[in-house]
Amino acid sequence: MVKEYREIIKKYFKDISLVESNLISFNNFMEKGIQKCIEEIEEIVPTIIPKEAENFRVKFGKVTITKPEIVEADGSKRRIFPMEARLRQLTYSASINVEVNAYVNDIQRESFITEIGKIPVMIKSRFCHLQGLKEDDLIKNGEDPSDPGGYFILNGNERVLINVEDLVSNKMFIEENPEGASSKFTAKLFSERGSYRIPHLIEYMKDGILYLSFTRFKRVPIIGIIKALGLVKDQDIMSNISKEKQYDAVYINLVESVDLKTEEDALESLAKRMGVVQPREVRIEKAKEQLDKYLLPHLGITPETRLLKAYNLCKLIKRFLVVVEEGINVEDKDHLMNKRLKLSGDLLMDLFRVNLRNLIQDMLYNFQRLVKRGKFQSIKIIIRNELLSNRIKSAMATGIWVGGRKGISQNMDRTNFISMLSHLQRVVSLLDSTQENFEARALHCTHLGRYCPVETPEGTPIGLRKNLALMASITQDEVSDEKLRKSLEEIGLKLI
Repeated sequence: MVKEYREIIKKYFKDISLVESNLISFNNFMEKGIQKCIEEIEEIVPTIIPKEAENFRVKFGKVTITKPEIVEADGSKRRIFPMEARLRQLTYSASINVEVNAYVNDIQRESFITEIGKIPVMIKSRFCHLQGLKEDDLIKNGEDPSDPGGYFILNGNERVLINVEDLVSNKMFIEENPEGASSKFTAKLFSERGSYRIPHLIEYMKDGILYLSFTRFKRVPIIGIIKALGLVKDQDIMSNISKEKQYDAVYINLVESVDLKTEEDALESLAKRMGVVQPREVRIEKAKEQLDKYLLPHLGITPETRLLKAYNLCKLIKRFLVVVEEGINVEDKDHLMNKRLKLSGDLLMDLFRVNLRNLIQDMLYNFQRLVKRGKFQSIKIIIRNELLSNRIKSAMATGIWVGGRKGISQNMDRTNFISMLSHLQRVVSLLDSTQENFEARALHCTHLGRYCPVETPEGTPIGLRKNLALMASITQDEVSDEKLRKSLEEIGLKLI
């Protein structure tokens, strides 16, 4: 049966890999994602610097990645193939080399390329030595020609990164609460920007006031936040929420915040809710910093984006009130349009981003320790490449991921060829398997041709652990802001 199945794959899908989406995701991470994470760091500025080096700063530049190599005991370096890594219980990984520049008073004093760590390489990806080899060459290197790849080798074990299904970010979902709850409707939005993924909660309480909760702000009147962002006039707030229909709930909320006459009054009110007891100027600055950094960060994290955030909050209020007061149906969270799959590249990017920041903190600690001792000579000695390598390797070996998630990495099931394909195509939901979540477990009409309608385990994880359809592919094209703006202008819309 397995032999016949392999022949069918060879005949009809000769140039198509069944794990193509995962391979593309990993290639995108290695070619673009690592560079993007490096660029997010911008400049590294230590707090303690040598007296002779004022305005000392370090900046990372271009990233280059080599194919997997091994350094033998005698110091010789050569390339390594997956079968050798399996037999010798090694990790099939590639070196990440970064250009490092040091500046003193805006003058470049040091520039070199160094290895900041190693990252496991996906079998059959562009960074694997097996990529592009013909059947005879694969057999010569001890590989099964029908093996699709899409997994990693860590300490000789074959590990799979399980695809994660999650709600789409930067989109508001409105839910109707059960009877007896403090609010009839709540709206949730996950604002994502780089390493930030901040939940925002809008609640419509029985007193008629709309409250917003995020990070350190718990149940703050949403009109007060809009005024703190610079949209102070009640008339402007009302017109931005809705020009066609006037909602009574908006008047109630405006009356509740009538004492906040200026932007500074609103900021001070927010600072008090945060528990800041410093002088007034400091309280206002702290409130501004929190709003810039943690309120809807996907719209921006600079002071210039405050008004944009205020306008967006007004539109969120309108959409919320349309559902609450006009009875429009709430969004179907189980529709695949409202879901996103995190593939291997996305998961590794989350892991790399967090551990890169840990590496930079370690660099700053080593730098300041050497400066205090008066022994600092070069930046090369403060970069410990084992730190990044060991943290990534540890996460992939144990399956414990960023955010406390477990089971993301698993030993590959090699019972037979079908079970291996099933494991490579697996999708898990982040919902807790001990809770009911009947709707999330049910088969949705949008799963047709995308998820397998049959393959799911019995017991508590039923419906939460799914599998991609055999020939399903996942789109991964990112639409740039310029391309989107151009498309909107072509259909007649104008940028205000």
